[in-house]
This record gives sequence, C-alpha cells and structure tokens, in this order.
Amino acid sequence: MSEPPEIDLGTAGASGRREYERRRAKREQATRERHPRIGNLLLKFQDAPKHEQAWATGAAGEEELAASLARHCPEVIVLHDRRMPGSRANIDHLAIAPSGVHVIDAKRYKGKIEVRKPFFANAKLFIGGRDKTKLVDGLERQAEAVRLLMSSVAPDAPIAACFCFLNPAGQASGSGLPLLRTLSIRGHSLFYPRKLAKRLNEAGELDTARVQAIALALAAHFPSA
Repeated sequence: MSEPPEIDLGTAGASGRREYERRRAKREQATRERHPRIGNLLLKFQDAPKHEQAWATGAAGEEELAASLARHCPEVIVLHDRRMPGSRANIDHLAIAPSGVHVIDAKRYKGKIEVRKPFFANAKLFIGGRDKTKLVDGLERQAEAVRLLMSSVAPDAPIAACFCFLNPAGQASGSGLPLLRTLSIRGHSLFYPRKLAKRLNEAGELDTARVQAIALALAAHFPSA
C-alpha cells in the first residue's frame, strides 16, 4: 500500500514573526541613521512601539495554540498560517477532524471578553471594554473563503469558524473568557485552548481517508504564508 501524500502543515505564526522582524529592523536602521553616534545606545533603552509589539504577540499566540493542539489533538490535522488567495489576510489555523473543517482565529487580548446583545441591535464583541466586533467580520471572510473551496471539494463536510483566546502575559486569571459556559457571536464559538481541543476531538462522520483528502485540498488552495 502506498503512503498517503505528505501535507504541508505550515509553521504557526511564521508570517507574523517575519513582519515583526521586518518592522523591528526598519526601526533600528532608522534610529542608527538619525543618530549615527549614539543609535545603538538609544536602542538599548527604546521600547518597541505597540504596532510592532502586536505582531510579536500575535505570532506567539499562534505558536502557543499550535503547540497546545499538537499535545491535545494528536489525531487532528492542523494547517498553520495559510495565505488567502487574492487577499493580504491569512488564516491562523485550519483544523480538519472527523467533525469537519474548523477555521480558527487565535487571539491574545488582555481584559474581560463579553458578547453584548442590546435590544433591537446586533450582538457585539467587547474585549477589555472595547468594541472588537470587527474581528468577527474578519473571521467570517476567512470562513467564506473556505466554504467556497469546500463547495467543490466536499460540499457535505461541516464547516465551523471560531476564535481561540489565549492567556496574555500578565493576566493570571486566564484568557478573559468565562470558564463554565461557551460564548458565541453570530454562530461562532469563543474558546480557550482546552475547550477548543475538546471540540476538535469530538466524533464525526468524516473517516480518515476523507480527512486526508480534504486536508490536501485545503493545503494546496491555502498555501503556507
């Protein structure tokens, strides 16, 4: 029997890590050019701007989630850091399990995570008291790109999209999500890593051969970023 084709799983956080390094190098070069004599000294005491740090934080979150899924979901195929054709956006993780295809957006924010449902208005996602509903729009664009491909590859395979919130550095209380219930917004669950692993490990109708075939098609259409 021939071996199944090898699947390019990608590297979690790779594109975010590269962008962080690019921005850091650009900032350091500019500092040295402006201050040729003391540039290196200034850099030792200069904090990276928040927009630069955000790329490193995001990459670290993707790396942490990938390691968690590898430990807790060893039978699930997880593709990391995938490019979306025709877009500058990427998909953090695509998990292919017996229960279907799961589009996963890893996030690392400080603060309480809430889904507020006002009367006569759509639900909104708040993190640390700030409206972050635009994150849901981004997740839905990723899910729609996956659905478009799956309509020709495996139209009967279930597709779900979710967030996975990780514990930020300095937030000892956890990810900011409630522990005893799972929040959702517009049909998308908000997980922390252990709850996501439990969902991915659930039984489903896709057998090993179909999981492999779907993973191959997704890996080819959404290449490593």
